[in-house]
Amino acid sequence: MTHPKTSLLASLTSRIHAALPQTQCTRCGYPDCMAYAEAMAQCEAPINQCPPGGVEGVAKLAAITGKPALPLNPANGLETPRSVAVIDEAWCIGCTLCLPVCPTDAILGSNKMMHTVIEQHCTGCELCIAVCPVDCISLENITGEQTGWAAWSQVQADQALGRYAFHSYSHPNSFDQSSKTLLKTPHNPDAGDSKQSVIDAALARSRAQRLK
Repeated sequence: MTHPKTSLLASLTSRIHAALPQTQCTRCGYPDCMAYAEAMAQCEAPINQCPPGGVEGVAKLAAITGKPALPLNPANGLETPRSVAVIDEAWCIGCTLCLPVCPTDAILGSNKMMHTVIEQHCTGCELCIAVCPVDCISLENITGEQTGWAAWSQVQADQALGRYAFHSYSHPNSFDQSSKTLLKTPHNPDAGDSKQSVIDAALARSRAQRLK
């Protein structure tokens, strides 16, 4: 039998999670929206750490948790228009580092082949930018002056969550975002080394092309 307190905590976590934009951007300081929701439900994290949700998002969380609405914590980022990632295909070396970090599998590509972003699936999380070794990924504002939930919708949030659930199932522990290196597992102990060799070779080709 489920303890009443456990049931209440699970219900609160679910309501908080449903109020988040599901961009899975990690700007809140947690690995995904669910982890942040759990931390808020357990009073381990404040409600003002989600820049994609913006001021309106903080108000939603305040209403759910009963806590006072606070200004967004600038340490987690600012409320800005929504952007999507754009890959300069002329400079993409096909290293595939961006594929496992994209939480919604919005990047299409394969090893040694140029990649492209499927705009309607991109949440603007920016996680792909940090891992690109040739800086060929940039952001493009697609919502003008609209920010926060004015630049996002519940339908988009639901779709992003669905794609993230599939991504999490398809890429379990395949990438360590904190160290930005491919994880070495018992099934693939040399994964990091072999991946780095591919990247080094691709970078060498890219440098040679730029010097021509």
